[in-house]
Amino acid sequence: MAVTDEAILRIKEMITSGELGPGERLPPEKELGERLGLSRNSLREAVKALEVMRVLDVRRGDGTYVTSLEPRLLLEALTFVVDLHTDHSLVEIFGVRRILEPAAASLAALHMTDEIADSLQLQIDETDAEGSIEELVSHDVAFHQGIVDASGNEYLARLVESISGGTVRARIWRGITQQGAAKRTIDEHRAILTALRRGDPELAAARMLTHVSGVEEWLREATPPEDVA
Repeated sequence: MAVTDEAILRIKEMITSGELGPGERLPPEKELGERLGLSRNSLREAVKALEVMRVLDVRRGDGTYVTSLEPRLLLEALTFVVDLHTDHSLVEIFGVRRILEPAAASLAALHMTDEIADSLQLQIDETDAEGSIEELVSHDVAFHQGIVDASGNEYLARLVESISGGTVRARIWRGITQQGAAKRTIDEHRAILTALRRGDPELAAARMLTHVSGVEEWLREATPPEDVA
């Protein structure tokens, strides 16, 4: 194991064991290095890596702290990775959405309140199928994120958020509007919401699966053949 990897593992163990908790400050570099039997260089490299991963927060002149470790923070790097991927990778990533979002819709149906449902309804009512791509993307983000947030599972919600980048959404909506299918897509949102209001997890999951699968199929067909495995 590389020395830096070992240093990362040792700091991780301090956090997972409860020795260091969210928001707590790490011991001074010299003290921490001696305690873990690590050189300053390997410790510094480990801290840099964990800072990029949003596990640690280095505050110049103050010290190094464990972050809140909230799912939204730790999964930020995944959003960056998704935006860098190729067309073929985006097809596969959308396939992951097809697996996760029906499950989120099923859970959301069990936790749905009038307030949340009314908020989703407002998102739909304020969306014009003839609107700009930016407006349609904004609606799509708010609608789908509202559902996964209502699932009650923070990690599931943040994972879906991380793989649902605006870049691929804009491409999809551009294609949907060119095909004159924007209204149909928004109607599918209405159908999903109806199932959520009924508190029917199976129906909500089925309608979400149909909706996401349809968009995934469009994305697959729009992807150049040479990019598809």
